[in-house]
Formats: sequence, structure tokens, C-alpha cells
Amino acid sequence: MGRRFVVITGPTASGKTQVSVEVAKALGSCVISADSMQIYKGMDIGTAKVTPKEMRGVPHHMIDIVVPDQSYSAAEYQKTAFELIERENNAGRTPVIAGGTGLYIHSLVYDIDFTNTPRNDMVRQKYLQQADDKSIMHLYNNLRQKDPAYARIIEPTDLRRIVRRLEIIENGGAGEYEFRRMNTRDDMLIIGIAVPREALYSRINARVDEMLSNGLVEEAQRIYNQFGMSNALKAIGYKELVAHFEGDISFEAAEELIKRNTRRYAKRQMTWFKRDERINWVDFDTSRRIEDTINDIIKIIKEKGF
Repeated sequence: MGRRFVVITGPTASGKTQVSVEVAKALGSCVISADSMQIYKGMDIGTAKVTPKEMRGVPHHMIDIVVPDQSYSAAEYQKTAFELIERENNAGRTPVIAGGTGLYIHSLVYDIDFTNTPRNDMVRQKYLQQADDKSIMHLYNNLRQKDPAYARIIEPTDLRRIVRRLEIIENGGAGEYEFRRMNTRDDMLIIGIAVPREALYSRINARVDEMLSNGLVEEAQRIYNQFGMSNALKAIGYKELVAHFEGDISFEAAEELIKRNTRRYAKRQMTWFKRDERINWVDFDTSRRIEDTINDIIKIIKEKGF
């Protein structure tokens, strides 16, 4: 018998945090985060990390597990998340996977075997040098040609994953990840929160304003001072402020870029998710209370036998 879990996903600022907590409470279980930025300690405001108060006593996992200058792979995420799911299942509980990082979600709901292709430092350095001589976008465009499916679910600024994937391909690894090969071993229910675009963009803009008023600039400055331009600081909400710290853009320009880049990210997320016909979409917009959306989701879970 396979593993059993519920996934709550959707674009950034769609209400996943509150929904996942309430669903986990209804199931008497826990939340396993699927957010590639909330794994970093100290990056709280810019990642909209769930607060102890928001957790409402529900255990949360895969949050605050590495410092910003440590690397953490999707293969590591997959291994640990599956172990947590199995632990919950063995205790008779169905955990809730919550987040919007495409690669993390895909690592659980698709049958992805992360290759053990050995590290090749010579090839790796070649691509890192290309990033310096040309740009990260040059490498990303190279990856889009060789493995468009993988390129669609990572950030164009994620140098570490871009280089590693190109390195694997050059060393004889799988030419493409088979993202369309579904995980049929496990028993899962995938629920997506759908927010009308205009309402979602309004929520994103308001969230950025709230982050800035809550101390995002100070948080980004502290991490930058301690770790320099680490891979974690290439995340939206931080990289724009780093550009401001380094004198490249004004604060006003950084603020607008954070909002624009977050909106674009949300659009890419929806493109990823709409490719999966297994997702049960539940509408949430300003005309409804989020409690109504939560009740709809819990109803679906019960109807599906979870």
C-alpha cells in the first residue's frame, strides 16, 4: 500500500497557509511545507512564513531547516517529505502538503527519480563561467532548449539548479524529466485554490506593502550582511532589495519590481498547475469568505474518502 496525503496548492497569496492549517486540523494531522524559500532560517517576512499564531497548534514541517548560504536540493526535499508522510501514515494520519513550489510539489505527485549522475566539477565550472561571462539568463535559455519541462518549474534566476541540470544532461543523465509520468503508487488528493487574476494581483500588491511595513528591508539587509549574495537571496522580494542595497536601483523601483515579479511568478505557477488534470480546483475570491472555501475543501476531502 502506498503513501497517503492531501496536497493544497495554488499561486502565491491565494490563502494556502490558512487553508492548509484548517484542513490539517480537520484531519487531525500536520502540515508539510512545499515552499523552497521557507526552508531558510531567518527569511520570514519575505517568504510569508507561517507564524506560531497562524499555526493554531498544528505541527508544521520543512520550515527553517537550513541557513541561507546552504544548498538544498529537490531530491533532498522529496526524500524527507516522503519520510514524514510515511511517519504520519503509520500513526494513522493523513498529512497536508502545502505550498506553491512547482519542483517540490512535482517531486511528490509525479514519478520523478532524481538521477544520481556523479558530480563533474569541470562541466560545472564551465557553466558557472558562462553565467559570469554572459548571464544566468543565457544559461536558462540553454536549459529551456534542452529540457523545457524542467525549465518551466524553476526560477530563471536559480543558478544552482540550472547549472546542475545542464551538468546532468551533459554527463549522460536523462534528457528530460518525465513530468507527465504520474505517481500512481501513492494515494493522494490534490486541491488547488483558484483566485481570479485581478483579485490575486490585488492581494499580491497588498501583501508586498504589508511585508515592507513589517520590516522586509531590514530582514533582507541583515541576511545580505551576514551571507552576501547567497542563492537564497535570489528569491523574489530579496533580490530586488539587494539591487537597491548595491545602488543599482531606487527603493521605489525595488518595491515595484517585487510586485511585478511576484505577479509574474503567480502567473507561471498557474501555468504549471493547470497542466495537471488531477487537481480539484476550488474558487476563492473577494465575494466569498475564506471559511467558505475551507468548508468546500473539507467537503471534497470527505467525499473522496480522505
